[in-house]
Amino acid sequence: QVQLVESGGGLVQAGGSLRLSCAASGRTFSSYAMGWFRQAPGAEREFVAAISWSGGRTYPADSVKGRFTISRDNAKNTVYLQMNSLKPEDTAVYYCAADQSLGVVRTTPKYWGQGTQVTVSS
Repeated sequence: QVQLVESGGGLVQAGGSLRLSCAASGRTFSSYAMGWFRQAPGAEREFVAAISWSGGRTYPADSVKGRFTISRDNAKNTVYLQMNSLKPEDTAVYYCAADQSLGVVRTTPKYWGQGTQVTVSS
């Protein structure tokens, strides 16, 4: 069982930056692949980025490539999403996710956080 708690969301102007954090419970955090998803109002939830259990492989979505960076600190049981050059279309609720499969974490992960709101003003 993994419990995930996101933080770091907020209101930022276009072109600005935010860093989201996701703290995970449990002693087996390092055995889970981690991901970030987002859901804008009226839209379906979409994949943003994923990272392997070791942090050695990362998979950003095309829409955020070059602007967002996913990373993790297994000693702190935390995964991060550094978001730079933010655009109004990045406005969404951002969710942290975990699964033991790196393939599955990018599509239908088993564990989800409660989400944190990111709003980018123009």
